Amino acid sequence: MKHKHTNPKPAEDPCTRPVHIEFHHATATRVSIAGSFNDWRPEASPMVPLGAGRWLKELVLPPGDYQYRLVVDGEWIADPGASAIAPNPFGEMNSVLQVKGGAI
Repeated sequence: MKHKHTNPKPAEDPCTRPVHIEFHHATATRVSIAGSFNDWRPEASPMVPLGAGRWLKELVLPPGDYQYRLVVDGEWIADPGASAIAPNPFGEMNSVLQVKGGAI
């Protein structure tokens, strides 16, 4: 008897949204993002160098507010392009990423 094994790919969550984060730093050699969406692990979300000091990362997240920081060559900094900020327990500011719900 043959067994038909099907392993369907899990459907993408219809509630998630693609989010683009762009950053510019003329001399950075490595940039990543650490935040509440990846347990503050910068190695989980490296940004992609686009050349000329431009960096990009696309995240796919459910609606909500997420705090994050950029890690630029090992230094944790707030994202200067963030639309909102929030204080963190270390006396610095975290960037806030607001992912909106609703239809795309």
